[in-house]
Amino acid sequence: MAGEVIVDALPYIDQGYDEPGIREAAISMVEDEKRRYRPSKNYLEHLPPLNISAFETEMMRTEFDRLQQRLPMETMSMKRYELPPPPAGKLTDMSAWNECLENSMAQLEHQATRITNLELMMDYGTEAWKSYLEVLVKCVAAAQAQVTKLKKQIQEVNFQRKNVQMQVGEKLRDLEANWVGLVSKNYEIELACAHLEKQIRAYELAKTEKMDSD
Repeated sequence: MAGEVIVDALPYIDQGYDEPGIREAAISMVEDEKRRYRPSKNYLEHLPPLNISAFETEMMRTEFDRLQQRLPMETMSMKRYELPPPPAGKLTDMSAWNECLENSMAQLEHQATRITNLELMMDYGTEAWKSYLEVLVKCVAAAQAQVTKLKKQIQEVNFQRKNVQMQVGEKLRDLEANWVGLVSKNYEIELACAHLEKQIRAYELAKTEKMDSD
């Protein structure tokens, strides 16, 4: 049948893999097959086109562009943490001082928020971290259980393969012994036939000589 794959290797019962030259011959056959093989169809045609930018964010694209253009990375701006006074020409400008005051109030609020976050972390950070670790432990346990299940399935498949191959190997050995017996028997029959033919020829020759003498 077209496309049928005939498995002619039984690794659990075949012998001779460790003999000199076997590995080299197998590699040579594989390389020869690779040179002659020409795919007749696209095996990925049922899959959608690969979208390598599906998970890119705007920030990532900007950074990729910077790397592609070999531009240096911008240094971290500390300007928002500064409390500069009004410029020299606006020391008497009330609006300039109001801007400085608003900036300082924003900085104080920012620091107050940081302190609040630190206090929250001191109160709940340990328990939050414990909860996170528990989630990680459960994830690891689930992954290990899946790995164990897959290993068991692989072991069962290998056991089934070995069991089937051992049964097939026993049948092949019986067939081979039967074949050897039949070949040997045929050889004995051929020898017997040749011996009989020789006897017949000798008998016919003796009969012909006797008739000639009479």
